[in-house]
Amino acid sequence: MADYSQYLMFIPGIVIFLVESGQVREYRRRSRYGATREAEVRVTKHVMKKDKFDRQVFDYFETTVESLDPKTGKKERHVIKSPVEYPMGQKVQLYFDPSSSEPVLTNGINEWVFHPWLGMLGGALLILLALFQIQGKEVAAMTCLSLLLIGAGAGMIGNYISLKRRGLTQIDSVITDIYERQVSKPGRFSGGGRFTYYPIVSYDQEGRAMMRRCNVNSGRKDSFRIGDTVKLYYSPSEGDVREHGPNMLILISGAIILILGILAGISIISALI
Repeated sequence: MADYSQYLMFIPGIVIFLVESGQVREYRRRSRYGATREAEVRVTKHVMKKDKFDRQVFDYFETTVESLDPKTGKKERHVIKSPVEYPMGQKVQLYFDPSSSEPVLTNGINEWVFHPWLGMLGGALLILLALFQIQGKEVAAMTCLSLLLIGAGAGMIGNYISLKRRGLTQIDSVITDIYERQVSKPGRFSGGGRFTYYPIVSYDQEGRAMMRRCNVNSGRKDSFRIGDTVKLYYSPSEGDVREHGPNMLILISGAIILILGILAGISIISALI
């Protein structure tokens, strides 16, 4: 009887490859001419609504932005829902998705550790690694492992250097509320349904009190407590606030992984000589 358990080794690589390929397609769409344009914030309105159980159903900022259409040269205004409160006059980036009639704000969405292209390549290497292991090709499998480690380590180091060069300024924000979003309805096995919780923080940006619903979230409400401090990072060059800054742990981990990958490559060369 055939042993199909060995094919389970393909699953991590396939999942990573498919997820990252979707990110690559999105990245390419955003990079096309006319897909993104610069805009300026004109009006910001805080919208919040709770249900009868005092749970927040809606909590966002209705942001009115003005941009210049590159084709017609005319000014356009768009009203966009955003989890972030942008100050009036701030420069933002709009993305016009062909599948949607309204644009979205792109500021702060590309806070990835690994670039999508690098992530997709890593998924492909994991698939090849599993294939070569099944075929018993040890040298080829070790080569894939070496390239995978080198790429991951270099990507982590590059992420740290990129964020460090931006001259980000650390901002201490305070959790003022918790946004509760229902992700599944009550059922026989789920009880009252499943919820995802997002911290809402307040902070000072250039002398103005700002609010932000963070992208970080948890399935447990007690993961966040009102009054706790959350670190944010302000980019003077972009006029934007990020949730992630240069992390020394990522730099050290990347250096260790890179060294392991180089050592693995050296051992392969030594075995072939």
